[in-house]
Amino acid sequence: MRFEDQRIRLVNELKLEGITSPVVLNAFAKVPREYYVLPEYRDYAYQNRPLPIKEGQTISQPLMIAIMLQLLDLQPTDIVLEIGTGSGYQSALLAEIVKEVCTVERLETLSLNAQKILRNAGYNNIYFRIGDGYSGWQKAYPPHKEFDKILVSAAAREVPKHLVEQLKTGGKMAIPIGKTGFQILYIVTKTEDGLDIAEAGGCSFVPLVCDDKTLR
Repeated sequence: MRFEDQRIRLVNELKLEGITSPVVLNAFAKVPREYYVLPEYRDYAYQNRPLPIKEGQTISQPLMIAIMLQLLDLQPTDIVLEIGTGSGYQSALLAEIVKEVCTVERLETLSLNAQKILRNAGYNNIYFRIGDGYSGWQKAYPPHKEFDKILVSAAAREVPKHLVEQLKTGGKMAIPIGKTGFQILYIVTKTEDGLDIAEAGGCSFVPLVCDDKTLR
């Protein structure tokens, strides 16, 4: 089966799993996942499961990505901070929906590889930083200091304070929290009075590593 046909099949599978957002489904229909997996796994690119990528990391399950994107209620005017560039697949999905994406990756090899793929794909609304995701998008890296939405693709022990500081009032953050192996996905909404934190089901992500203990 051609990759294009497999992509359509994946979109239909996401619909059956409860993904109804037109912009999310459209992004999945447009972005070729086979570009973002290792060559030896391209035949499995459209299976609804995580796959290995470089540096011992994984590309997330499509359904989990779709759930997070749908829960964030992404808008075309949004500026989004992504923690965990990985292979760049999720960055591409975001870039299809929102105005700009600022993505942070701790592992240089992954970031540089994703940058190459995304630029070759023609995306010019994605900004990159190599660094500690706990610190978010540092002031030394323009163009933004606050974000409409934040998507964290690794599991933290608690909601990182630096990410909350960089979330606009009224903005939302999707973040898995918990120990290695199994976590709970939370949607954190920043209000004038503080944080509104809602559970959104179980999940499993690699740990969010913090190099600087002062950021925890």
